[in-house]
Amino acid sequence: MTVKAICPGSYDPPTCGHLDIIERASRIFSEVLVGVPVNSTKVPLFSLEERLDMLRTITAHLDNVSVIPIHGLTIEAARAHGCRVIVRGMRAVQDFDYEFQMGMMNRKLAPDVETMFLMSDFKYMFISSTLVKDVARHGGDLDGLVPPVVAERLRDRYAVR
Repeated sequence: MTVKAICPGSYDPPTCGHLDIIERASRIFSEVLVGVPVNSTKVPLFSLEERLDMLRTITAHLDNVSVIPIHGLTIEAARAHGCRVIVRGMRAVQDFDYEFQMGMMNRKLAPDVETMFLMSDFKYMFISSTLVKDVARHGGDLDGLVPPVVAERLRDRYAVR
């Protein structure tokens, strides 16, 4: 059986934890879309196009993964692209409330689309895009936090060498 999934997130910037979830989802599902919502309520560090480009670069080794922008609700993008599952990564207890609410809302809007939570690998549980940006802003070591291409973009953005 072929099952298509979508892995949505702001990915600002994409971290090693994000990549781990995407890679694991690619081993479970026949096709995985990495979706980046256009969110007018947030002001990202990287533009939508920059995030899409970084994600395409770091997932290029995964034959069954594509990267797409999401305009509107993620659940509508899932339906439009024939995805039967929304994959969400969960780092720790603090993620649970938000993810649970989002999963239940998606279930209300589209009962035919399941939400699957993948637990973060223990070595990535502490990594968040917010913390990564703070480390980068202050010239800290990004090794193991983000893929090398993302680290380079962060150093360029913050003009840190």
